[in-house]
Amino acid sequence: MKEIKAFIRPNKVYDIVDKLKDAGFENITVSEAEGIGKFQDEKAFVSLMYSFTDSKIAKLEMVVKKKDVDSIVHIISEHGKTHEPGDGIIYVSDVERAYRVKTGLKNGF
Repeated sequence: MKEIKAFIRPNKVYDIVDKLKDAGFENITVSEAEGIGKFQDEKAFVSLMYSFTDSKIAKLEMVVKKKDVDSIVHIISEHGKTHEPGDGIIYVSDVERAYRVKTGLKNGF
């Protein structure tokens, strides 16, 4: 199993999630976050929660089969890019195990 975390522009979330769902990938967690990085968006703001200035981002998280990683990364990249700095980043990590909260049973991916 692999975990994919993608930090993307908030205005790209709906398109990316629609394309992922169309491709059969429906288990997606979407979170709103604040990010700091090399790129400064002209719409940057002073954070109300933290003592730095930067921009809103969206985080997509998925745990998927290893064989699906390349397809998912391609969908996120293709539908998330604007060809401008600050389009985001995608991380792929190993997941050793996953358990269902309801049953405590190991989940087979």
